[in-house]
Amino acid sequence: MPMSVAGHMPDEAQSIKTIHAALDAGVTLIDTADAYTPSADQVGHNERIVAKALASWSGDTGDVLVATKGGHTRVEGGGWQVNGRPDYLAEACERSLKALGVEAIGLYQHHRPDPAVPYEETLGGLRDLLDAGKILMAGISNANPEQIRLAHEILGGRLASVQNEYSPKFRTSEPEIDVCAELGVAFLPWSPLGGISSASELGGKHTAFGTVAAARGVSPQQVCLAWELARSPVVIPIPGASRPESIIDSAAAADLVLTDEELSLLS
Repeated sequence: MPMSVAGHMPDEAQSIKTIHAALDAGVTLIDTADAYTPSADQVGHNERIVAKALASWSGDTGDVLVATKGGHTRVEGGGWQVNGRPDYLAEACERSLKALGVEAIGLYQHHRPDPAVPYEETLGGLRDLLDAGKILMAGISNANPEQIRLAHEILGGRLASVQNEYSPKFRTSEPEIDVCAELGVAFLPWSPLGGISSASELGGKHTAFGTVAAARGVSPQQVCLAWELARSPVVIPIPGASRPESIIDSAAAADLVLTDEELSLLS
């Protein structure tokens, strides 16, 4: 998201270099969305960057899963709205297919519930895309436990993932993680570092993370991601790096195993 939202985005060359660094580090999941765009008239901006990065990478992309989202819209002036109508979701999916340059989307997620559309209707539209083979897996985002269970039911047990905010400073998604673990559904924490951009900020605001990081000789960000990975086997954090150095550091968290004492301190 930071690669394509005005006020945060680096140039395209750096974005592609960052994605290549992630792939080189063994990352096999890339999360994007049609609404990650600097303006309302550039829908699919980030999807196109991801497609360009994958096409120009020297390695084998066969194991790379690209996840995108639909149902969150951009409006003039940089604002955000939602549209959960099944017909709109179908249109958005077609645009994403073209932007990514694929025949089927690996993981397609409904981005955010629309209060004006019954959730079961939106989920029915997601189910139709799955049945039609437009998407290979279906997910939802920004959902509560009841909506997760409803999605699991309407999709016939084929709900693959839930993407909600979760970080050291935003822990209210604990119930959603538990439901996902019960159902065997992946939980993808967005903003897993809590929007904190530097090691000093994370260490300062969350002293325990800084303490553990100093003792281990790693960054507080690595400790944060390792703490989330230890929360449940279904948890897969998706840090929004926009520099190669950031994603290389974050990827190393997969190999950082925290002790019970450290986890107790951090929790």
